[in-house]
Amino acid sequence: MLKSLNDFLVMQLGPLGPIMAIGAVGMLLLLIAIPLLLSQKTDRMDRLHSDVKDTDNKVVDASQRLRHDAANDKLDRFAEYLEPKDEEEFSAIREQLIHAGYRSRSAVRTFYFAQFSLGLGLLALGVIYTLLTGDEEQGATRAAITTLVPGLAGYYLPRYWVNKRIEARQKEIQEGFPDSLDLMLVCVEAGQGLDQAIIRVADEIRAGFPALAEEFEMVAWEIKAGKDKATVLRDMGDRSGVPDVASFVTVLIQSQTFGTSIAEALRVYANEMRDKRVMRAEEKANVLPTKLTLGTMMFTLPPLMIILIGPSIYSIYETLSGAGLSP
Repeated sequence: MLKSLNDFLVMQLGPLGPIMAIGAVGMLLLLIAIPLLLSQKTDRMDRLHSDVKDTDNKVVDASQRLRHDAANDKLDRFAEYLEPKDEEEFSAIREQLIHAGYRSRSAVRTFYFAQFSLGLGLLALGVIYTLLTGDEEQGATRAAITTLVPGLAGYYLPRYWVNKRIEARQKEIQEGFPDSLDLMLVCVEAGQGLDQAIIRVADEIRAGFPALAEEFEMVAWEIKAGKDKATVLRDMGDRSGVPDVASFVTVLIQSQTFGTSIAEALRVYANEMRDKRVMRAEEKANVLPTKLTLGTMMFTLPPLMIILIGPSIYSIYETLSGAGLSP
């Protein structure tokens, strides 16, 4: 019976018919199993622990309670399947998403859901494309490529997006940080406190550097909520992932700890940030001639060689052809 089925699949779908059939059956079983797993009834003991945890959560502060109540996360019921069990892996991806600007409590499960859905969806499209375009002459390698490459691309696409988002956000923060320090120094020297200066800076730079303005606004909100200022500043350095911001946070904490002037600390650090910005610009300018040289050689030498050597090669060819030596 198995031989007859194998012959039938080979006749209908080509040499790769059995493999395609096994893949289709596996995907069908997976699509059937996922809803069954997600619709499992909650165990009574788990429900009891959940109720106890909900009761304990009522003692959290008002701002955190409002933030959790306002989050209408549709993926909560799938958290057990979408979030990694390893704490180190969870913390690592959580930190990356925070650096990218995604700070919601559902960011991790949304990321893994995007990986799962895109990977499975593009894998299904790859299987359909292989079934529709496959023939007997199509090799196994080509069929595997057209089937697996879309799935792998869909799986790694969210991670690629997060990495590019991190680079863009950190670059924006790094570019706007020196100007924000100058503005903060002006506000502090005008008599404003550090809290009011941070709020004013966030309002002024929002149009040009929204990511940095968002970080300053979060610092102001957390300080207003009564959180320790040193902890708030350290959290800002961790969220941004930019070394300059982390160093600035250290300077402010030391200034408050030892009672030195915040304005003087801001002035010194603002000058240092301006010098770093000039050094980055000079570094880019120094690399530019090398890039121009490579581009010039790439687009100039081939036409030049054709112009200089082309006539000689053609003359040699004509001479050999006239002498009967040309192949």
